[in-house]
Amino acid sequence: MFLPKELCPVPFDQQPLNEYIALKKSCFFAWSMLEINKYLSIVFFIFLSLCIFFSPLIWFILYQKNNLLYIILYDTLVTNCVLVLIFTRLYLGFSYVTKRLVSATVFYEESGWYDGQIWIKTIESLTKDRLIGLYEVSPLINRVKYSLLFFITSFLVESFSIYLL
Repeated sequence: MFLPKELCPVPFDQQPLNEYIALKKSCFFAWSMLEINKYLSIVFFIFLSLCIFFSPLIWFILYQKNNLLYIILYDTLVTNCVLVLIFTRLYLGFSYVTKRLVSATVFYEESGWYDGQIWIKTIESLTKDRLIGLYEVSPLINRVKYSLLFFITSFLVESFSIYLL
């Protein structure tokens, strides 16, 4: 959605709607926008893939323990740590775009010389951006936030259970 230069002086790739479209097209963010069944299956697949990836390393480090429960707990602990980092990145990316979509002003750099400018959105672009921000991006932020909270809670429970063992 390119706005003409006389309506919007912000460069194409710094316009909030174009930043959102770029997020939708990126591989890292695109899977989090799928419907809930596909989203959960992809999260489960990522979890299993990371567990399989880290299991030889964890087994090699904890070989002296000879306790399968320790190995499984540490493996899921490391996997949850990586998933917390992934979901934190997703949350920060979506919240940044939402902030720029909902805001009435847009900060941008025209020439790359750190000479920031501020553009006040027109009523039409503000309405369109706010509708997209509230009805498309906010549910994604909530989904990512709940996933992040789940994996943080799981991380804490596993840490506590390792401490008890």
